[in-house]
Amino acid sequence: MRHCHPGSSLSLLTKAGAAIAMIGALLVAGCAEIRPPGEGGAKGPSELLFPAPPDEPRFVFERTILSSADVLEDSEDDQWRRALTGERRTGVFLAKPYGVAVNRGRLFVTDTASRDVKAFDLAEKKFFSIGEDEPGQLVKPIGLDTDDAGNLYVADASAKAIQIYDRDGHHLRTVGGHDLFDRLTSVTVSPDGNRLYVVDIGGVQSDNHRIRVFDSHTGASIQDIGKRGRGPGEFNLPRDLAIGKDGRLYIVDGGNFRVQIFDRDGKYLDSFGAAGRQLGNFSRPKEIATDPDGNVYVVDTAFGNFQIFNPDGELLMFIGQRSEAPGPGRYMLPSGIAIDLDGRIYFVDQWFKKVDVYRPYGLAPTAGFAPVRAAKLEK
Repeated sequence: MRHCHPGSSLSLLTKAGAAIAMIGALLVAGCAEIRPPGEGGAKGPSELLFPAPPDEPRFVFERTILSSADVLEDSEDDQWRRALTGERRTGVFLAKPYGVAVNRGRLFVTDTASRDVKAFDLAEKKFFSIGEDEPGQLVKPIGLDTDDAGNLYVADASAKAIQIYDRDGHHLRTVGGHDLFDRLTSVTVSPDGNRLYVVDIGGVQSDNHRIRVFDSHTGASIQDIGKRGRGPGEFNLPRDLAIGKDGRLYIVDGGNFRVQIFDRDGKYLDSFGAAGRQLGNFSRPKEIATDPDGNVYVVDTAFGNFQIFNPDGELLMFIGQRSEAPGPGRYMLPSGIAIDLDGRIYFVDQWFKKVDVYRPYGLAPTAGFAPVRAAKLEK
């Protein structure tokens, strides 16, 4: 939801440069393939670059995560045994992923089918599940977030509560309850871990379309932001919230097809976006993320992509395309997005049951919080 840093990849874009990159991306659905040797003379394995050549690339598709097997080390003994027996390598697969959060190479993904959070530690090559047992057992985990210390905050839609765990999945406490929300959808935590922003999407029969703010330690209510409506500062089916530069709050106002901007105290500042089929418009906006430079990443399920805006809502570029066929950069039902401090983007698709990873073009694949070994890159 938050915590992303594409380094200089987007901050280097001037408005004119961004427009050129955007137009180039439009022409080829936001990506281009560099062919491997024998298919055009490019060196090395195929890469999907964003935006497409001849524009300067900002991101490159890195890999897809489908199961624990994509993270855990595969020993030489295991490889030898499978070679002898014909056994296939297996793992714990994502069943119906929704939300995603990341903290220094440790990836957390909510799974509404298996009713847990799957943790993939890409740096330490570990995998484990969170929320399977009491205390802190999950029923329908959806949105989630981490603070700077790596503590995990999970919105449970059925329990109408926020379950809080440490970085290793040990339950710490619960905030919320059935009397506080009509329809809980997501949670965002301030970087210091002191304040929770919980989105109550409301519903057709409810007037409680709002953001509820709590003290994350005591559970005490601090304030509510917004009410149902179409005007400035009002919401129609809000979906998600991200904290941007200078403490700004960026809120996906799904039913009004826009992102609204508030200051840290909940005062309305501005909005961007409208219903439409052009880039910069929204059709079915869902989750949102921001980076320390203030850029805003908005997932659109209907478009099958995420669009990247500057802090004032001007479009910089987009990544992804809607497709019924699986593959890198192709999405049928995208939902969650998160970006780590090294700039890697983690993007969830529910239909294809995957997390796609994008790396800033200037970051070496073996660098950052989630380095990729050469063997992985060659797959």
